[in-house]
This record gives sequence, C-alpha cells and structure tokens, in this order.
Amino acid sequence: MMALVRRRPLLTGLLALFLLVTVLGSFPIIPETQQAVVVRLGEPVRILNRFEPNKPIGAQGAGISWRIPFAESVERIDKRVLDVDMDRQQVLSTDQLRLEVDAFARYRVVDPLTMYIRARTTERVSEALRPILGSSLRNELGKRPFAALLSPERQGVMENVRRNLDQVARQYGAQIIDVRIKKADLPSGTPLQSAYDRMRTARLQEARSIRAQGAKQAQIIRAEADAEASSTYAASFGKDADFYDFYRAMQSYQTTFIGDGGETPKPTTVILSPQNDYLKEFTGRAR
Repeated sequence: MMALVRRRPLLTGLLALFLLVTVLGSFPIIPETQQAVVVRLGEPVRILNRFEPNKPIGAQGAGISWRIPFAESVERIDKRVLDVDMDRQQVLSTDQLRLEVDAFARYRVVDPLTMYIRARTTERVSEALRPILGSSLRNELGKRPFAALLSPERQGVMENVRRNLDQVARQYGAQIIDVRIKKADLPSGTPLQSAYDRMRTARLQEARSIRAQGAKQAQIIRAEADAEASSTYAASFGKDADFYDFYRAMQSYQTTFIGDGGETPKPTTVILSPQNDYLKEFTGRAR
C-alpha cells in the first residue's frame, strides 16, 4: 500500500478525496427549518423531519441523517411559513367601482411527499397558487360593494378566499394559513374624485340629520323645562302671591332695561310716569 502511495501520489490523493466526499455525503444534515424527501433512483422512499401540526419546529427529527451514496438523493423542502404575492390587478365591485387590489397569502407545506410528486419545489407551488389567489379574490370582491372592505365584513371575505385557495393548495401538499389584502384603492383620476364626492355628500347628509335630531331633542328639553318652570311658578304663586309678583317684575325689568343676556346689552330708554303700574316695585306698594 505504501509503495502504491509513493508511486501514484496523485491518484491516491484523488481516491482519498473521493472517499471523503462519499462518506460526508452519506450523512446529510437536515436543519430545523427544513424537511426532506429521500429519493432512491427517482422514487421517494422516506421523509426526514416531517412537519407535524402539534410538534414545534426544533423538536426531534432534525439533525444528521443518512442515505445510500449515489443511489439516494435528498430533496429539501422549507418547513417555515411561505408567502405568495399576488400581482396588483383591478377588481369591479357591485357598486361599479374599479379597485386596485394588492394581496398576499401565507402557506406551509404539510405533506412534503405530495408536494414533491406534484410540484417538486415550493417555487412551483407558489406559481400555481398565484393565479388562483387572484381569481378567487376577484370573485369574492365582485360580490360586495367597496364599503365592505372598510367594515368587519372584510374578515369574512378573506376567510372565503382562504378556503377556496386552500382546496387548491391541498393538491400540492400545502395548507393556506392566511390571506390578507395589503392595499385596495380606487384608480387615480376621475373614479377617485367621484368616489370622494359621493362620500363627502353622504357625510354631509349624515351631519344634517344628526343636527336635526339634536335640534329636535333640544326643543323637547326646553319645552319640558318651561313646563316644569311654569309648574314651579304656579306653586310659588299659590304659596306667596306677593313674592311671585315681585320675582316676575324683576325678571321683566332685567329683560327690558338690561337685555336678554347677550354679551353686549343694548341700551334701552323707557319714558313712563312715576305712577305707572309697571314701576310699582320701585315706588313701593304702600301707595
């Protein structure tokens, strides 16, 4: 052996390197964030570090594994949550408003064997789900007015899209976790301005209605207060007629000579005889 090494050092070095690479390749390392399908001569034979719903990432299953050199290969599949971004597109709502919608979906590969057989890679899964996401979103938004996107009903829309997309994702061994709208706006220009004008008109009508209701309620409160005051005055008159006359006369003097309580009282000039009954509270009752 030593003589062979001395005679053929280059060949011996290449052979040693080949053996080292073969040994290292026979024990692949599967990270915690990945799962893998072991393929033997083109046929999947086992799953490494498979995703399990109730099993946290990082539990037993990841780490060093093994494979048969040259006969088996390891196809790695991401175990984390992945994103599918939809190309921005226009959607026509029921109130004939064109919306520019930008949405995305989150999914996870839960069946790596099905995913490998149907799509081979997660990139192909994303490409297959992207047009389905767009068509499902158009169908759901086309059934509702634009205002539905600004109300709690939006959550129900997203849930319907998620269920429809999940049916397709299951065919590729994936599960749709969530679907969200990143942005939904009216196209710039005339549609946006007309929508703004309609919203402004609606808010002005709502404000007028609120003010009318407030004025109505104020009149009711004033009428009730006046009735209660009249009742109080009547009760006071029944107990002490002289005090009641004096009190009403003082109120009349205040309104006549000072004003109705405004910020700037208007000067008032009244010419009356000293013996006028209107001024009897100033002259006394003895006369």
